[in-house]
Amino acid sequence: MKKLLWDTRTVFLRELMPTLRAPSSLIWTMGQPLLFLILFGSLLAGSQGGVSPWQWFVPGILIMMCLSGPMMSGYTLLTELMSGSFERILVSPIDRSALLFGRTLKEFLLLLVQALLIIAVATPLGFELFPLGVLAGLILLVVFGSGLIALSYVLAIASRPSGELFYGVTQMVMFPVLLLSGVLLPVQSGPDWLRVIASLNPVSYLVDAERALFAGNFAEPAVLHGAVTAFGFAAVGLFFGTRAMRKGI
Repeated sequence: MKKLLWDTRTVFLRELMPTLRAPSSLIWTMGQPLLFLILFGSLLAGSQGGVSPWQWFVPGILIMMCLSGPMMSGYTLLTELMSGSFERILVSPIDRSALLFGRTLKEFLLLLVQALLIIAVATPLGFELFPLGVLAGLILLVVFGSGLIALSYVLAIASRPSGELFYGVTQMVMFPVLLLSGVLLPVQSGPDWLRVIASLNPVSYLVDAERALFAGNFAEPAVLHGAVTAFGFAAVGLFFGTRAMRKGI
């Protein structure tokens, strides 16, 4: 266990250093979420039946960011696999589980930093801060993101050597999941067939849970449904991710 923790720290620092040396890349990735936050948040003003559009829209933006970032996190591993540079790490005595845990830790740290920046920008615009609800929402976001990151690494390993599978699946899955989760527009106002399809989208339960938590409503059933979804993704992702790192490379 001690070796696993030490190796995880080593991999985490190795993955984090390029971002610390070039923080502009982190700011660049924030451009689209911030643009959506400011434009769509303003356009939705008064359209949520008395509910502040910021309370409704900020959690949706965080979920959108959680999907796009972690889902594409396997790209860095894929490039290393395709270039052969990852082989230099494999010949070292580092525990292969640490290769997953260290990379995942780095990605959800960046996710947490980005989420805090979004909240900081939205607060002066009218977002009402419920500290305990925001804390619980961020924990749920990180748990879900961790599972998604691990699954992205599984997909990257399975996509060798061409990488076409990774690009195809991420593009084919991400946009329908986003649109059918109610992140940008309320699904409840759509036709019956759309609401039925949206109910089969697990991310929609996480979106509802985040909105309830960010409004300070811990007792809503949506919170439990979202928690089950988040921890389920984390368990499945870490299980298959660890197995892929041990056997698939």
